[in-house]
Amino acid sequence: MSEEFKFNVLASDGKARRGEITMPRGTIRTPAFMPVGTGGTVKAMYMDQVRGVGADIILGNTYHLMLRPGAERVARLGGLHEFARWPHPILTDSGGFQVMSLSKLRKLSEKGVTFRSHIDGAAYEMSPERSIEIQGLLDSDIQMQLDECTALPATPKEIQRAMELSLRWAERCKVAFGDQPGKAMFGIVQGGDIPDMRVRSAQALKALDLKGYAVGGLAVGEPQEVMLDMLDITCPELPEEKPRYLMGVGTPDDIIKSVARGIDMFDCVMPTRAGRHGLAYTRRGKVNLRNARHADDPRPLDEESDCPAARDYSRAYLHHLIKSGESLGAMLLTWNNLSYYQQLMSEIRASIEAGRFVDRSAEISEGWARGDIPLHQG
Repeated sequence: MSEEFKFNVLASDGKARRGEITMPRGTIRTPAFMPVGTGGTVKAMYMDQVRGVGADIILGNTYHLMLRPGAERVARLGGLHEFARWPHPILTDSGGFQVMSLSKLRKLSEKGVTFRSHIDGAAYEMSPERSIEIQGLLDSDIQMQLDECTALPATPKEIQRAMELSLRWAERCKVAFGDQPGKAMFGIVQGGDIPDMRVRSAQALKALDLKGYAVGGLAVGEPQEVMLDMLDITCPELPEEKPRYLMGVGTPDDIIKSVARGIDMFDCVMPTRAGRHGLAYTRRGKVNLRNARHADDPRPLDEESDCPAARDYSRAYLHHLIKSGESLGAMLLTWNNLSYYQQLMSEIRASIEAGRFVDRSAEISEGWARGDIPLHQG
């Protein structure tokens, strides 16, 4: 552990980096996948399970925690780490994504955003300064600037306006954040699918000399090819010695291809949301436990997995739980999915250290392509 926020690249293989973020609450091994704990909970998981599958850091959401239970209340109760029983690092999203996803409930100005709560319709103001204040009340370790995330497709004029507003907000967030020993504020590169806008955004944020940089506004409806093109353009503009975080991404395939372009950190609701809807991620690809083919199958999801959810329960039982709407079904499949994602990150890190990243990526992709085990013949 370190009293300061530090990032070190320990090994590289092509553009893929194996690194380490050290800070007072712990070490984050990169490339890292951060389970999403939007409202102070990683849905359908105990926090000790989240730690047990290998997560070094989780994500909380400023917008949702501001509405419920309220940042001031969390602060009075000892901060988000104490409140949620997670003593390790936490990154908080600034609320910028909700500026996009809840566009019918908000008004945008230079000053900030006025929200109508999706819960009760009450009005809230979120300025760059208030976003940083809330993240401070939550006692977040890595705090994100407030930005405007543009849904794609969008017009060049709209993309430029949002990108420039996000840059001005980044400057205000930096001032509001000040000097917080052991903590970090990350800027967010915007610019939609326009290369010049991405470069301008990255260069302007780099000039602010922040402790880390995120790439935002991707995985918002554009094809994977566009996302990867934007990473090819953006990553070389960001400092080698700072961590790079691709927000809201993604599938296992997205992650491998983004690591190959120099990304160090990821978050996505996909593994937890899929688990609650009967979908399992495995080394053989995705398995839909709602399908009738599993109803009489005594075999586990993956007999080689270290995760009890994948190794110790039959597909027939998991199918029964999901079809019956039993809570345990969501819990077991979420456990499996987060375990698989963390195992994937572990393999990526080991392969970079060994200089085998390209080969191991191909082997993992081949495993997905081969598909699930054949139908069980009773």
